[in-house]
Amino acid sequence: MDKSNKAVSEEAIQSEWEQIKAAQSDPTHFRPIYNKYYPPIFRFVFRRTVDEALTADLCSQVFLKALQKIAKYEFKGVPFSAWLYRIASNEVAQYFRESAKNRMVSLETEHLDHLREEMEQEQGPQRREAMIKALDELRDVEVELIEMRFFEKRPFKEIADILGLTESNAKIKTYRTLEKMKKIILRNSGPGEAPSL
Repeated sequence: MDKSNKAVSEEAIQSEWEQIKAAQSDPTHFRPIYNKYYPPIFRFVFRRTVDEALTADLCSQVFLKALQKIAKYEFKGVPFSAWLYRIASNEVAQYFRESAKNRMVSLETEHLDHLREEMEQEQGPQRREAMIKALDELRDVEVELIEMRFFEKRPFKEIADILGLTESNAKIKTYRTLEKMKKIILRNSGPGEAPSL
Protein backbone atom coordinates (compact mmCIF):
# COMPACT_ATOMS: atom_id res chain seq x y z
CA MET A 1 0.00 0.00 0.00
CA ASP A 2 1.26 3.48 -0.82
CA LYS A 3 2.24 5.71 2.08
CA SER A 4 -0.24 8.21 0.64
CA ASN A 5 -3.08 5.74 1.36
CA LYS A 6 -2.48 5.70 5.11
CA ALA A 7 -4.21 8.07 7.46
CA VAL A 8 -2.59 11.49 7.26
CA SER A 9 -2.19 13.59 10.39
CA GLU A 10 -3.60 17.10 10.64
CA GLU A 11 -0.07 18.37 11.12
CA ALA A 12 1.07 16.73 7.86
CA ILE A 13 -1.93 18.14 5.99
CA GLN A 14 -1.19 21.63 7.32
CA SER A 15 2.50 21.32 6.41
CA GLU A 16 1.51 20.20 2.92
CA TRP A 17 -0.89 23.15 2.64
CA GLU A 18 2.05 25.47 3.33
CA GLN A 19 3.95 23.82 0.44
CA ILE A 20 0.92 24.24 -1.83
CA LYS A 21 0.55 27.93 -0.94
CA ALA A 22 4.25 28.40 -1.77
CA ALA A 23 3.69 26.70 -5.15
CA GLN A 24 0.61 28.86 -5.77
CA SER A 25 2.68 32.01 -5.42
CA ASP A 26 5.78 30.64 -7.21
CA PRO A 27 5.56 27.59 -9.53
CA THR A 28 9.20 26.68 -8.85
CA HIS A 29 8.00 25.49 -5.41
CA PHE A 30 5.92 22.78 -7.12
CA ARG A 31 8.97 20.49 -7.41
CA PRO A 32 8.75 18.97 -3.84
CA ILE A 33 5.05 18.20 -4.42
CA TYR A 34 5.89 16.59 -7.77
CA ASN A 35 8.71 14.54 -6.21
CA LYS A 36 6.46 13.34 -3.39
CA TYR A 37 3.47 12.34 -5.49
CA TYR A 38 4.91 11.22 -8.83
CA PRO A 39 5.61 7.60 -7.69
CA PRO A 40 2.14 6.88 -6.21
CA ILE A 41 0.36 8.62 -9.11
CA PHE A 42 2.48 6.62 -11.56
CA ARG A 43 1.48 3.35 -9.83
CA PHE A 44 -2.19 4.43 -9.79
CA VAL A 45 -2.17 5.13 -13.54
CA PHE A 46 -0.06 2.08 -14.43
CA ARG A 47 -2.55 -0.24 -12.72
CA ARG A 48 -5.17 1.11 -15.13
CA THR A 49 -3.09 1.05 -18.32
CA VAL A 50 -0.47 -1.69 -17.83
CA ASP A 51 1.67 0.28 -20.28
CA GLU A 52 4.75 2.08 -18.98
CA ALA A 53 5.12 4.58 -21.86
CA LEU A 54 1.42 5.47 -21.80
CA THR A 55 1.56 5.82 -18.00
CA ALA A 56 4.50 8.21 -18.25
CA ASP A 57 2.59 10.30 -20.85
CA LEU A 58 -0.57 10.40 -18.73
CA CYS A 59 1.40 11.29 -15.59
CA SER A 60 3.00 14.18 -17.46
CA GLN A 61 -0.51 15.42 -18.26
CA VAL A 62 -1.64 14.96 -14.65
CA PHE A 63 1.20 17.06 -13.24
CA LEU A 64 1.00 19.64 -16.02
CA LYS A 65 -2.71 20.14 -15.27
CA ALA A 66 -2.02 20.21 -11.53
CA LEU A 67 0.63 22.90 -12.03
CA GLN A 68 -1.67 24.89 -14.34
CA LYS A 69 -4.58 24.68 -11.88
CA ILE A 70 -2.74 24.90 -8.56
CA ALA A 71 -3.57 28.61 -8.21
CA LYS A 72 -7.27 27.65 -8.09
CA TYR A 73 -6.75 24.76 -5.66
CA GLU A 74 -8.66 25.31 -2.41
CA PHE A 75 -7.70 23.64 0.83
CA LYS A 76 -10.59 21.51 2.13
CA GLY A 77 -8.87 19.65 4.94
CA VAL A 78 -8.09 16.52 2.91
CA PRO A 79 -4.70 15.41 1.56
CA PHE A 80 -3.60 17.08 -1.67
CA SER A 81 -3.17 13.57 -3.11
CA ALA A 82 -6.96 13.21 -3.43
CA TRP A 83 -6.98 16.13 -5.90
CA LEU A 84 -4.10 14.61 -7.87
CA TYR A 85 -5.75 11.17 -7.94
CA ARG A 86 -8.94 12.77 -9.24
CA ILE A 87 -7.01 14.46 -12.07
CA ALA A 88 -5.25 11.13 -12.80
CA SER A 89 -8.56 9.24 -12.81
CA ASN A 90 -10.02 11.77 -15.26
CA GLU A 91 -6.95 11.59 -17.52
CA VAL A 92 -7.15 7.78 -17.68
CA ALA A 93 -10.89 7.89 -18.40
CA GLN A 94 -10.40 10.53 -21.09
CA TYR A 95 -7.62 8.53 -22.76
CA PHE A 96 -9.76 5.39 -22.98
CA ARG A 97 -12.79 7.35 -24.20
CA GLU A 98 -10.82 9.07 -26.95
CA SER A 99 -8.80 6.01 -28.02
CA ALA A 100 -11.84 3.68 -27.95
CA LYS A 101 -9.63 1.08 -26.29
CA ASN A 102 -10.75 -1.03 -23.37
CA ARG A 103 -9.45 0.02 -19.98
CA MET A 104 -7.11 -2.48 -18.34
CA VAL A 105 -7.64 -3.95 -14.90
CA SER A 106 -4.50 -5.18 -13.21
CA LEU A 107 -5.54 -8.36 -11.41
CA GLU A 108 -3.58 -10.50 -9.02
CA THR A 109 -4.82 -13.67 -7.36
CA GLU A 110 -4.93 -11.98 -3.96
CA HIS A 111 -7.17 -9.22 -5.40
CA LEU A 112 -9.70 -11.73 -6.67
CA ASP A 113 -9.48 -13.73 -3.42
CA HIS A 114 -10.23 -10.61 -1.38
CA LEU A 115 -13.11 -9.67 -3.67
CA ARG A 116 -14.42 -13.26 -3.60
CA GLU A 117 -14.44 -13.22 0.21
CA GLU A 118 -16.26 -9.88 0.24
CA MET A 119 -18.85 -11.29 -2.17
CA GLU A 120 -19.05 -14.57 -0.20
CA GLN A 121 -18.26 -16.61 -3.30
CA GLU A 122 -16.87 -20.14 -3.39
CA GLN A 123 -13.26 -20.74 -4.39
CA GLY A 124 -12.15 -22.35 -7.62
CA PRO A 125 -11.08 -21.53 -11.16
CA GLN A 126 -14.68 -21.36 -12.44
CA ARG A 127 -15.56 -18.79 -9.77
CA ARG A 128 -12.47 -16.77 -10.61
CA GLU A 129 -13.43 -16.78 -14.32
CA ALA A 130 -17.01 -15.79 -13.43
CA MET A 131 -15.72 -12.85 -11.39
CA ILE A 132 -13.44 -11.69 -14.21
CA LYS A 133 -16.36 -11.86 -16.66
CA ALA A 134 -18.52 -9.90 -14.23
CA LEU A 135 -15.82 -7.21 -13.96
CA ASP A 136 -15.82 -7.00 -17.77
CA GLU A 137 -19.53 -6.12 -17.72
CA LEU A 138 -19.18 -3.25 -15.26
CA ARG A 139 -19.03 0.39 -16.27
CA ASP A 140 -15.62 2.08 -15.89
CA VAL A 141 -16.67 4.01 -12.78
CA GLU A 142 -17.88 0.77 -11.15
CA VAL A 143 -14.59 -0.98 -11.97
CA GLU A 144 -12.73 1.96 -10.46
CA LEU A 145 -14.70 1.62 -7.21
CA ILE A 146 -13.85 -2.10 -7.03
CA GLU A 147 -10.19 -1.42 -7.83
CA MET A 148 -9.76 1.31 -5.25
CA ARG A 149 -11.60 -0.48 -2.47
CA PHE A 150 -10.65 -4.14 -2.91
CA PHE A 151 -7.47 -4.16 -4.99
CA GLU A 152 -5.77 -1.01 -3.68
CA LYS A 153 -7.41 -1.26 -0.24
CA ARG A 154 -8.21 2.44 -0.04
CA PRO A 155 -10.51 3.63 2.77
CA PHE A 156 -13.94 4.89 1.72
CA LYS A 157 -12.99 8.41 2.82
CA GLU A 158 -10.13 8.50 0.32
CA ILE A 159 -12.26 6.97 -2.45
CA ALA A 160 -14.87 9.64 -1.79
CA ASP A 161 -12.23 12.40 -1.96
CA ILE A 162 -10.82 11.05 -5.25
CA LEU A 163 -14.21 10.62 -6.92
CA GLY A 164 -15.79 13.76 -5.48
CA LEU A 165 -18.44 11.85 -3.49
CA THR A 166 -19.53 11.80 0.12
CA GLU A 167 -18.10 8.93 2.12
CA SER A 168 -21.53 7.32 2.56
CA ASN A 169 -22.22 7.63 -1.18
CA ALA A 170 -18.88 5.93 -1.94
CA LYS A 171 -19.89 3.04 0.35
CA ILE A 172 -23.36 2.75 -1.19
CA LYS A 173 -22.03 2.78 -4.76
CA THR A 174 -19.35 0.20 -3.92
CA TYR A 175 -21.78 -2.25 -2.34
CA ARG A 176 -24.33 -1.72 -5.13
CA THR A 177 -21.55 -2.63 -7.56
CA LEU A 178 -20.83 -5.82 -5.58
CA GLU A 179 -24.53 -6.72 -5.76
CA LYS A 180 -24.49 -6.06 -9.51
CA MET A 181 -21.50 -8.41 -9.86
CA LYS A 182 -23.34 -11.11 -7.91
CA LYS A 183 -26.33 -10.80 -10.25
CA ILE A 184 -24.08 -10.99 -13.31
CA ILE A 185 -22.39 -14.12 -11.93
CA LEU A 186 -25.78 -15.67 -11.17
CA ARG A 187 -27.10 -14.81 -14.64
CA ASN A 188 -23.98 -16.25 -16.31
CA SER A 189 -23.95 -19.48 -14.26
CA GLY A 190 -24.52 -22.59 -16.28
CA PRO A 191 -27.69 -24.63 -15.58
CA GLY A 192 -25.66 -27.34 -13.80
CA GLU A 193 -23.83 -24.91 -11.53
CA ALA A 194 -25.08 -24.03 -8.09
CA PRO A 195 -23.81 -20.51 -7.43
CA SER A 196 -23.32 -19.57 -3.81
CA LEU A 197 -24.61 -16.05 -3.40
